[in-house]
Amino acid sequence: MSYNPFSLEGKTILVTGASSGIGQAIAIECSKMKARVVITGRNSERLQQTFDQLEGSGHVQIVADLNNEDDIEKLVAESPVLDGLVNNAGRGLSKPVNFIKMQDLQDVYQTNVFGVIMLTKMLLKSKKISKDGSIVFTSSLSSYMTAAGLSVYASSKAAVCAYMRTCAIELGPKNIRCNAVLPGMVETKLINDGTYTDANKEADLSLYPLKRYGSPIDIAHGVIFLLSDASSWITGLEMVIDGGRKLK
Repeated sequence: MSYNPFSLEGKTILVTGASSGIGQAIAIECSKMKARVVITGRNSERLQQTFDQLEGSGHVQIVADLNNEDDIEKLVAESPVLDGLVNNAGRGLSKPVNFIKMQDLQDVYQTNVFGVIMLTKMLLKSKKISKDGSIVFTSSLSSYMTAAGLSVYASSKAAVCAYMRTCAIELGPKNIRCNAVLPGMVETKLINDGTYTDANKEADLSLYPLKRYGSPIDIAHGVIFLLSDASSWITGLEMVIDGGRKLK
């Protein structure tokens, strides 16, 4: 067998928000790297579509809503012991600061922050994350380089990074590594649904030195690196994957 420190062979990885977009790509690419993948999401039909694209065998799908504590408990109970956890589930919001409502905060923070914290805590308390494990959080470039309308979303993703750094310190003695990926704009349905005009897109793309948005697979490959033994001495990292957008 050829040497490959980036392989996930023999590892079991849980990916949340795996029914579409970046989460779906992470799950599929992890399976291609020989991981046993546990996928979760709220929509059973879309989760099945991801499951059908996984390579290899032994994979598991668990329908769960991370906004619901009972569902989180069910997910933890049904999960096998994990070598990797990808806290990817999230939701967006674009709204000017003068129009933010308490419900907006509750909705975004419940998914992007509270659900992430509670799932991680319950898995750790249940000893479902093995020593030498890796936890990867999906944050966003907007956590420190934001734009008008993104105050709620950007602040929730900044909270994810702060939580990740604390986890890295607390879990380091167990050799459990904690890192985050911070994607720039990624080609998903969100920017191709008609609300993001061609003019908007052209102006924004001019700020990317590589002259394209990322694909979900671009983010998945960064996540795989952080899950693999190739990153065994990396913890507390905020890995920006943005086609050079931060340079401008």
